[in-house]
Amino acid sequence: MNSGYNNKKYKVYTQKNFRSIPQIDVIDREYLDNISAVAEVFPFRVNTHVINELIDWGKVPYDPIFQLTFPHPDMLLPEDLTRIKRFQSATEHPLALKEEVRRIQKTFNPHPAAQVEKNVSVENGLEVKGVQHKYNETVLFFPTQGQTCHAYCTYCFRWVQFVGMEDLKFASSSPRYLTDYLSRHPEVNDVLFTGGDPLFMRTRALERYVEPLLTQDDNNVTSIRMGTKSVAYWPHRFLGDKDAEGLLRLFERIVQSGIHLSIMAHITHPQELENPLVQAAVRRILGTGAQMRCQAPLVRHINDDPQVWRELWKKEVQLGMIPYYMFIARNTGPGAYFEVPLAHAYEIFTRAYANVSGLCRTVRGPSMSAAPGKVVIDGTPEINGEKVFALKFIQARDTRWVNRPFYARFDDTAMWLDDLKPAFGREHFFIQEG
Repeated sequence: MNSGYNNKKYKVYTQKNFRSIPQIDVIDREYLDNISAVAEVFPFRVNTHVINELIDWGKVPYDPIFQLTFPHPDMLLPEDLTRIKRFQSATEHPLALKEEVRRIQKTFNPHPAAQVEKNVSVENGLEVKGVQHKYNETVLFFPTQGQTCHAYCTYCFRWVQFVGMEDLKFASSSPRYLTDYLSRHPEVNDVLFTGGDPLFMRTRALERYVEPLLTQDDNNVTSIRMGTKSVAYWPHRFLGDKDAEGLLRLFERIVQSGIHLSIMAHITHPQELENPLVQAAVRRILGTGAQMRCQAPLVRHINDDPQVWRELWKKEVQLGMIPYYMFIARNTGPGAYFEVPLAHAYEIFTRAYANVSGLCRTVRGPSMSAAPGKVVIDGTPEINGEKVFALKFIQARDTRWVNRPFYARFDDTAMWLDDLKPAFGREHFFIQEG
């Protein structure tokens, strides 16, 4: 039982044993061989809840949850896929496959948006383990025990956390790295536990990191966030696992301490919320006084349809969750397989946004978490005869940039902020001018 949870239904499948999944015989042999090859490069892990409750095997390989959790041949270049399969079948040079995998992985922009160069805190010449500090008020913390998930999303921009590249991994095994950092940075009032998935952790381990924030006087923390996919991928974490009650009591203690608790649920498709176990987990979490905010990227093959987002936001509100972000998938890993042009992303967002009630319009997007900050596409107007992208920062490294509009030339092929050029004949965006 890989998770350590006392639930007999729990089983995990990876690259090594996925062919033993009972339903897998609906897929032909060549496709299975390709899944095995791609899973050498990108992390692959899926559990029994996803397999039995979320995937419609009659629609595989086009089912959105199958696309969300199983690797696909087009995630690699054809020549790389061929080389991996050749190395897999070779009997000599066992290290050759590993070396080829590492070579390919390093071509996939492992840490986008300057995470290492600009987010990792360095004090007195030493890296503060497991801490990222990009925005003034918010610190991200990566507890070591939470650097895995119940199942891996194929688009995940944190894929490097799961493939054994230890020199590129963010993690800390000591709460002191966090509490000491907070005592030196009184501007921080918001802590986001992330990963991986911090709610994969056993409750006792999670308490080690959380309890000091509730009792320590020399920090200004007023809100705690926990980024998680557990709600959809393993709702038993809040229902029948042996320490589920302890986890919910921890949530209650956080709320009762006067700190706001928000469970940042990653919900990519409404199909995830149709399951009654997931709905029961949502009710139990909300019953502790915590809030639940929902976010996901817009990804081709899975949710690149305004009707899907409309139904997703409506279902979230119906269950008491708050639609929070539609992201543009980051330019890392197999991004080319999932990317959607910015112009099309804005169209999808607008069409979905126009057909929901005001309660759903708490959502923001489409937003890029780029190196300088979170940039939202606000529109595609024509100004003085030039069609442009209207952009603004809804969060930024420099607080003076927040909510300041700026404009880029309209480009229906652009996929990311780096692909855009300033409008109106300007040579640089204002963030590049000194």
